[in-house]
Order: sequence, then C-alpha cells, then structure tokens
Amino acid sequence: MLRLPSVMKQMRPVCRALAPHLTRAYAKDVKFGADARALMLQGVDLLADAVAVTMGPKGRNVIIEQSWGSPKVTKDGVTVAKSIDLKDRYKNIGARLVQDVANNTNEEAGDGTTTATVLARAIAKDGFDTISKGANPVEIRRGVMTAVEEVINELKRLSKPVTTPEEIAQVATISANGDIEIGNIISNAMKKVGRKGVITVKDGKTLHDELEIIEGMKFDRGYISPYFINTAKGQKCEFQDAYLLLSEKKISSVQSIVPALELANQHRKPLIIIAEDVDGEALSTLVLNRLKVGLQVVAVKAPGFGDNRKNQLLDMAISTGGTVFGDDAVGLAIEDIQVHDFGKVGEVIVTKDDTMLLKGRGDPATIEKRMNEIVEQLESTTSDYEKEKLNERLAKLSDGVAVIKVGGTSDVEVNEKKDRVTDALNATRAAVEEGIVLGGGCALLRCIPALDNIKPANNDQKIGFDIIRRALRIPAMTIAKNAGVEGSLVVEKILQSGPEIGYDAMNGEYVNMVEKGIIDPTKVVRTALLDAAGVASLLSTAEAVVTEIPKEEKEMPAGGMGGMGGMGGMGGMGF
Repeated sequence: MLRLPSVMKQMRPVCRALAPHLTRAYAKDVKFGADARALMLQGVDLLADAVAVTMGPKGRNVIIEQSWGSPKVTKDGVTVAKSIDLKDRYKNIGARLVQDVANNTNEEAGDGTTTATVLARAIAKDGFDTISKGANPVEIRRGVMTAVEEVINELKRLSKPVTTPEEIAQVATISANGDIEIGNIISNAMKKVGRKGVITVKDGKTLHDELEIIEGMKFDRGYISPYFINTAKGQKCEFQDAYLLLSEKKISSVQSIVPALELANQHRKPLIIIAEDVDGEALSTLVLNRLKVGLQVVAVKAPGFGDNRKNQLLDMAISTGGTVFGDDAVGLAIEDIQVHDFGKVGEVIVTKDDTMLLKGRGDPATIEKRMNEIVEQLESTTSDYEKEKLNERLAKLSDGVAVIKVGGTSDVEVNEKKDRVTDALNATRAAVEEGIVLGGGCALLRCIPALDNIKPANNDQKIGFDIIRRALRIPAMTIAKNAGVEGSLVVEKILQSGPEIGYDAMNGEYVNMVEKGIIDPTKVVRTALLDAAGVASLLSTAEAVVTEIPKEEKEMPAGGMGGMGGMGGMGGMGF
C-alpha cells in the first residue's frame, strides 16, 4: 500500500516537467567566483565615487533626495553612504559592505568616513584583481592585515599629543572643511567645560553660530518607551521646569507612584521618573495616560549598575535638590513622597539613548561638598576603571554642558553645517584621546616605508603588503584630484619631500603641515584604515554570493480571463 506522501514525492519531477510555471520557484539566486565579485565591485565603485567627491577642502557637496521635506545637501561621507540603496541586489551587497565600513568608522571615531570608504574601495579592487589572476585570497587577507598592523604601529609612533587650545581649533577647522569659525567655537567650548565635558549641537535661531554654557548633567539612558516622545522632530521628549522622582528600586505597581503623579499634577509640573526600571502595570498606566490625556511624564532607567548606579542617583539628587527613594539609609517609602522630595530641573531632554538634566536647582554648598568627596576618592583609588567613573561624575557635577547653536538662513543650510560641526566635534575628541598626525592623507604616505620592515611568509602575503602600499596613496590622491590637480604627481612630490611637508589643497601649495595647522586625529586615521582593510579584504575572499529573487507581482494580471484554466493546477502548488 502506497502512502500519499511517497506518491507525491514520485510525482514531483513529472509535475515540474509538464507544468514548470505552476511549481514553486526557488527564492534564492546564487552567483560564483569572478561574476559575483565583478558585480559587487560595481556597487562598491558606485558608492565610493559618490562619497569620494566630498573629500578634502575642495570636495563637493552631494544632494540627497528624501522621502519627506526638501532634499538634503551634505558634505558628510557617512550621510552620503547611508543614503545609497541600489536596485541590483549583487551591486547592493558590495555597496552595503562599504556602508558598514563607513558606519563602523563613524561610530568609533566620529569622523574619517570618506577616508575609510576610498581605502576600502582601493583594497577591494586590488584584491579582486589579484585573486582573478590566481592568488590565494586567504593568504592575501593575512598579508593585508599584517601590513595594516605595521602601519598602525607607525601611526602611533608619528602621533603627537594635543596640548594647546590652538591645536584643538586646528583639528576642528580641518574636519569642518576649513571653517575657522567652527574650529574656534569648538575650542572655546572645550576650554569652558573641559576636555571631558559634555558638548551638544543644536539648531540656532539666528544667522550666526553661538556657544551657550548650561549647568547640567547627561547620562546614557533614554526613555523606556517611545510612547513618551512629545516632539515631532528629533524623536525626543522635552520638558521645561520639571519635577524629578528618583528611585533605587524597580517600580512595577501603579499605586506606588500615584501620590507622586497627583503632586506633580497639582503643581502643574511635568514628572521625570528615574528608577532601576519601570515595568508592568506602572509602565502601561503611564503610557496610557500619556496617550489618552496628555500626561506630562517620562520614565527612564537609572544609569550604571550596583554601587555606581547608587552613586549616580545620589549625584542627581544633590544637583537637583531631591531625595533618592529605596535607599536603605534614607528609609523613605515612595508612597510617602512630599513636594520637597522631588528634584527640580529647569529643562529635561530625553532621547532614545540618553537623558540630559539642565539647570538643576540643588544647593551649591551641598554640590561643592559632594565634589570634594569625589576628589578625595580620586586621590585614594588605584583602579583605572574607578578613576574613569569618578572623573565622569565630577565632570557632570562641575563643568556643565556646552551647547553649540548652529545658525543659518534656511533649514538646508543649518543641517549641512550641523553635519560639519558634529564631524569636527568628534574629530576633536578623537584628537584629545589619541593625539594628532599630519593631515591631507600625508600621515598614511609617511607610513609606506615602514612596510619594508616586515617580511612576508609567502608570495601571496607579499601581494597583500603591496595592496596596502598602493592603498595608502589613495586618500592624498583623492584630495588632490578634488582640488583639480593630478593626484599621482602630488603624491610623488610629497614622498620626495621632508617628513612634515604635504600638499595644502585649499591654497594649491606644498607646505609644512604642522606649521600650517593641517592635522588629523590619529584615532580617525587608524580607525578608517583598520575598518576599511578588515571588510575589504574579507570581501575579496568571497567565492559565492546568495541573493533573494525579487517577486514579479506586476506580471500576474496580464493573463486575464484566459488564465482561469490554470486554476485546476493549484494542487501543484504544494509540490
């Protein structure tokens, strides 16, 4: 006796042969070897070409169509890279991998995305060429990564620490595409709030850029639920003149916070709840009231863990004049809250990732006492981790927040300038962290001789070394090309000149880069090279690419009534 499944299995080949259009199609397409690599490289080229035009002081802008509002004008490499989505799936895979390079560099260093993109393209292109001639892709990748390691060591050796406000201004100016005003504003902001102080960038309301120093503290925890958002622009929650409820314990019961909500409502104040967590009945009730009756409230998880969380909550309480509930030493129940137990803040901004408390109403003498306690702990501790955390707390209590307000004549202009200010700020922080090297792509050129110090294990690894040797020339060549001169000639001239001589693309002359202030943060150059080499060399090792076959839905109605006869074949859909 034959079972139905076994009969069906035997019939599948027959059905496929008789009616291929009715059987289920495979949902994936696979390409191998040189064909796959060539298509991916086209995607890499398209993305890199669009990003490369923004590089250097004479780089051009890119206009990006947006699904809402007016087109975006930008000179920011990562913004251009993120906006590209290609129709061909194989090309899109290549483009997406280079997008990852730009994103990784942007997340780690905050700048250098254009450098990372052009380096990734150069390494991938060279890698594909050598592999198509029979080289071993795994050995080439080893050679590439060994060479990159040597270059990074040389970059660290060439790096110099940032010591003066003038150097900070120079780094910021270069990253802002030569805008001296932006460079000076960032330098002044760092001078006011310290190198580890909090600096934010906002839309201004005038034609000029402004710097405002606001007393406050910021921590890396955002709203628990996006339903608390109360601004259409920027996906954030903003309140003025608010009450702050601080709790060390988790809040799950709505009954425990009803007294606090009633007090805040009586005094017509928004309420910010910062606790270990807010969940269950308490969270759902808050969200429901926020949506139904417009209750001015937001819940945020307290930052840190264990003792660090306890200390940060106490810092917040002291800076805002409030009380921490759930603290065993205080012994107060959250249900017994009085108005004087609330912290008071002039302004609160809560985003998905962080919270900023501005203009806290704490007692200055108590804040000063708390700061002295932290300084004493700093002097006595030997742990680097503890020192880092104590310094962060001290900065939040003492230095305040610097706000750079970007001005302009239109939203398009302000947004374009904001991209440059953010890049410049990130570059400056990176420079303070790891020091500076020559700008204009010169630092990478000066690392080329260091590759002679290492010996390849085999010929394929030597090819990997040569790929990096050629790639290190590309950033300087791209900057020169965007300035309208022959890149290869500029690179040769730099290599034959003294160690600090480079090409000033803005003025079209060879100068001492340090004296001229054309410098880059070491961290930005290092991250760009490391991310580019990692992804691009991995891309070269790919031998097969799998993509989804797009559904051709538009062709279905074309059969008209004549297609009805096919209904009898619907049983074949299961085969």
